[in-house]
Amino acid sequence: MSTSNAQASNGFFSKARITAGPGFNRWMIPPAALAVHLCIGQAYAFSVFNEPMTRLLGITSSAPGDWSLPTLGWIFSLAIVFLGLSAAFAGKWLEEVGPRKAMFTAACCFGGGFMVAALGIHLHQIWLVYLGYGVLGGIGLGVGYVSPVSTLIKWFPDKRGMATGMAIMGFGGGAFIASPLSVGLMDYFASPTSMGVTQTFVVMGCLYFISMTIGSLAVRIPAPDWKPEGWTPPVVQNALISRNHVHIDQALKTPQFWLLWWILCLNVTAGIGVLGQASVMIQDSFASITPAAAAGFVGLLSLANMLGRFFWSSVSDYIGRKTTYMIFFILGSVLYFTVPGFGSAGNVALFVIAYFVIMSMYGGGFATIPAYLADLFGTRFVGGIHGRLLTAWSVAGVLGPVLVNYIRQYQVDNGVPASQAYTTTMYIMAGLLVIGFLCNLMVRPVSAKHHMPSDKPADASLRSLQPAE
Repeated sequence: MSTSNAQASNGFFSKARITAGPGFNRWMIPPAALAVHLCIGQAYAFSVFNEPMTRLLGITSSAPGDWSLPTLGWIFSLAIVFLGLSAAFAGKWLEEVGPRKAMFTAACCFGGGFMVAALGIHLHQIWLVYLGYGVLGGIGLGVGYVSPVSTLIKWFPDKRGMATGMAIMGFGGGAFIASPLSVGLMDYFASPTSMGVTQTFVVMGCLYFISMTIGSLAVRIPAPDWKPEGWTPPVVQNALISRNHVHIDQALKTPQFWLLWWILCLNVTAGIGVLGQASVMIQDSFASITPAAAAGFVGLLSLANMLGRFFWSSVSDYIGRKTTYMIFFILGSVLYFTVPGFGSAGNVALFVIAYFVIMSMYGGGFATIPAYLADLFGTRFVGGIHGRLLTAWSVAGVLGPVLVNYIRQYQVDNGVPASQAYTTTMYIMAGLLVIGFLCNLMVRPVSAKHHMPSDKPADASLRSLQPAE
C-alpha cells in the first residue's frame, strides 16, 4: 500500500479510526445519531419562517417587493427533492468512507446552508435562499438522514427496528425544538427595521453545525465480527431475514427493492398530504374549530408522527416488518375510508383519533423501512440501499400534497361544500394503501443469485464485492 493510501485509511475520518474496541458500550451510538436527526428534523418546522419572510421589506405588512408564499414554498420543496437525490447518490460513498465523514459532511452542508440562506435573506435574493436552504441544506438533510442508519443496525442486530426508530424519531421530533426556538430567536432579534430572520438563520446554522459535528465525533462502528454479548442469531430464522448480503448496485436489480420503493412511496403519499393541510382540513370539516384549536391538532399530529416512529419500529422487532406494514395498509385504508363519515357526523373526537393513528403509521413507515431493507438485503450496504430507496420520499412529497390540494380545489370550484371537499381524496388515499398492501403481500426473500460471495473480507472494496453471476 502506498504512503498516501495508508494515511487515508488511518486518517481522522477513516473507518479504522472509528472502529470500536472491545467493551465499547453500544448505547453510546443512539445519542450520536439523535444529535444529527434532531437537527435536520428542523425541516418539518420551516413553515414558521414563511409568514415573516413575506414581510422582510414591509415589516408590518407585505410591501410590493416582498416575496409571496408560493415563492417561499419552493424552499421546502427543493430541500425535500435534494434530500432524496443526495441520499440516493451519496449512499455508496457513505458505505466507503464510513459514518463519521458522512455525518460531518452533513453538518457542513446543513449548517452552511443556513448561512448562505441568511445571506440571501439579508440581500433579498431568493435564489441564494433556494441555493442555501434548498440545495445545500437539502443535501445535508439527505446525507445526515441516512448516515447513522446502517451504523445503528450493525450495533443492534437483535433490535434493528428499535435502533433505527430511536434515531428517526429524532427527525420527527426535531420540529418540536426548532419551532419554538425559531419563533423565540426571531422575537429576540426583531426590530422596527428587521424581522430578525437573518440573525435567526445564522444562530441556528451555528447551533446545528456544532450539534451535528459532536454527533459525528462520537459515532463508532463495530468490528466486522462483533456481536452483542450473550446474543447469537436464532437457529430458526425468519425466511425474510437473510444472513447474506446484497451489493448496493445489485439491490436495484431485485423486485424486492422496487416493491419496497412503492411500499414507502404509497405510505408516505397517503400521510404527507394530510400533514401539510391538517389545519385547513379540520377547520373545513368542523365549523366549531378555531385556528388555535387547529394549530393544536397540527401539533398533535406531529407528536403522533414522532411517537409512531419509535413505537411501530420497535413492534416490528417482534411481529416482523412485513406484518407491521400489513397493519399500516389494512388499518390505514379502513381509517381513510371511514374518516369522512366522522366529519359528516360532527364527531371531532373520532376524527382526531383516526388521524392520530394514521400519522403514527406514517412516521412508523419511515422508521421501519431501514430494518426491512436490512432483513432482505443484509446489513453491509443497508445505508446506501436505504439512501436510494428514499427517492420514493421525494416522489411522495410532490404527489401527496398535489392530490390533496388540487382535488380539494376542484371539488370546491364545482360547488362541493368545504366540509365535504376531502371525501374523494380520502377514498383515493384508501385506494393507494390497498395497492401498497398488494405490493407488501408480494415481498419474498431475495434470490440467492443476488447474494455476495460469503468468502469476501468485510473491508473489501465495493468494486470487489459484486455478486457471483
